[in-house]
Amino acid sequence: MSKASTVGGSKPVFDLQAFLDSSGISRRIVRYARGAVVFAQGSVANSVLYIQNGAVKLSVLSTTGKEAVVAMLGPGDFFGEGCLAGQPRRMGSATAMVPTTILRVTKREMMRTLHDQSALSDRFITHMLARNIRIEEDLVDQLFNSSEKRLARTLLLLARYGNEDAPQGVLPKLSQETLAEMVGTTRSRVNFFMNKFRKLGLIEYNGGIKINNSLLSVVLHE
Repeated sequence: MSKASTVGGSKPVFDLQAFLDSSGISRRIVRYARGAVVFAQGSVANSVLYIQNGAVKLSVLSTTGKEAVVAMLGPGDFFGEGCLAGQPRRMGSATAMVPTTILRVTKREMMRTLHDQSALSDRFITHMLARNIRIEEDLVDQLFNSSEKRLARTLLLLARYGNEDAPQGVLPKLSQETLAEMVGTTRSRVNFFMNKFRKLGLIEYNGGIKINNSLLSVVLHE
């Protein structure tokens, strides 16, 4: 099973409130439990989704049953936007990795709003381009980097490193088994590296997990 991880770098802030305040927009908030399917590969592509909190795995399943995880997304990320370009069905699946809250907007409403509000459209396009660049970097990371680096990148993403509106490095509650699935390694390896990071002062345990900015050094280290 092929896995990909991602790092939480700085990205343009999408003005969600402006979007929510758009005239007549139809939207709904959906909450998903850990492991719940947000949408399945092959299902009708009729909405764009925005992660308010939590984490989502995007994956593709081959005809032989092999899964490839193409992205791990967190708060502030849009996904499912392929429907705006005429994609009739989902090319892959989206799964909640932790309890996740998602804003779902119909394709028709999203297209109408982006057409009517040019400033909002510009911000959305910039946001999506930045996300796609990050996904390309994630695929390179999967091909060339160690599980230790991939774990560090995943922790930084979940802590929303580089986002001004993010809490100070506080992770959502999740198990080492979930982290192992995100990174594409074993729970024992995750446990080993988490203990290593803690001893080095890169992370802290205090009921939850706090990520210190110094963890970035693991990602940057050659």
